[in-house]
Amino acid sequence: MTPLTPRRALMAAALAAPAIARAQPAYPERPIRLVVPFPPGGGTDAISREVAARMLAVAGWTVVPENRPGAGGNIGLDAVAKATADGYTIGMGQCSNLAVNPSLYRSMPYDVLRDFAFVSLLAMQPLVLVVARTSPWRTVQELAAAIRTAREPMKAGHPGNGTLAHLSSELLGQRLRADVLVVPYRGAGAVTADLLAGRVDFYFSSPPPVRGLIESGELRALAVTTAERSPALPQVPSMVEAGFENFLAVNWTGLVMPALTPPAIVARWNTEIRRGLETPEMRERLRQDFSVPHGSTSEEFRRFVAAEMAKWGGIVRSARIELG
Repeated sequence: MTPLTPRRALMAAALAAPAIARAQPAYPERPIRLVVPFPPGGGTDAISREVAARMLAVAGWTVVPENRPGAGGNIGLDAVAKATADGYTIGMGQCSNLAVNPSLYRSMPYDVLRDFAFVSLLAMQPLVLVVARTSPWRTVQELAAAIRTAREPMKAGHPGNGTLAHLSSELLGQRLRADVLVVPYRGAGAVTADLLAGRVDFYFSSPPPVRGLIESGELRALAVTTAERSPALPQVPSMVEAGFENFLAVNWTGLVMPALTPPAIVARWNTEIRRGLETPEMRERLRQDFSVPHGSTSEEFRRFVAAEMAKWGGIVRSARIELG
């Protein structure tokens, strides 16, 4: 057999390349499942459906949202972690089920940093610190002074143990070196009702449930918990601006896939989702939810989640918060 010269070898490789390319299956060949670990109708569900719409528009992909709620978002993400790593299952992660739950639950069905490939951050939504119109506090500084000097611990309402509102109240108490009595309720509506009635003193709320009450003047917004002011509440200072350095408590969302998903598919998703985040439709949908788009590289997302796990895990442990 005549040995191949370098020139002939190069020509043979060039001729073979199209055949090899044709042998690689196109991605995607079928619809992609987007697991939403929360019930239909909520903010995360709405964002997931907009993600599906944007992927169809910018990439031509069919993405089908599938709600798998339960256990604070753990059930849905566990389904993602255990899915076949072929690029046809992706999941909506957020602060709760990626960063908080590993410290909050005694037993977790997945290891966040081991069992997922991180695709990209999607969006950031602040909490808003609100008090009743009838309260004497008009700034965060005034509220902080009252918390420090109160004879009895002041009361912070929150919609459930381990929620970001709960952890933010604990964080504020720690930063002020003062006791804060955190009062759990079943849902945001119950907290707001008691805040208006004067039964609790303040509340770190997600913005949508209290927007109308802020606009009507029934509630007074003292600060948002992002580093900068929210475009949806431009008149409200941030906690950082008010003098609370690095006081950040953000409801963020991002996309994850099973850990062994081929890196090329993860990279393709990263490219397409970041294109989708730049579209006017996606920006408007996020704006309606008081969120801002926040794409990232896969590695940036992974590092961000690790930092959030460390931060909120410390608050959970110091406050001795635990769920089943």
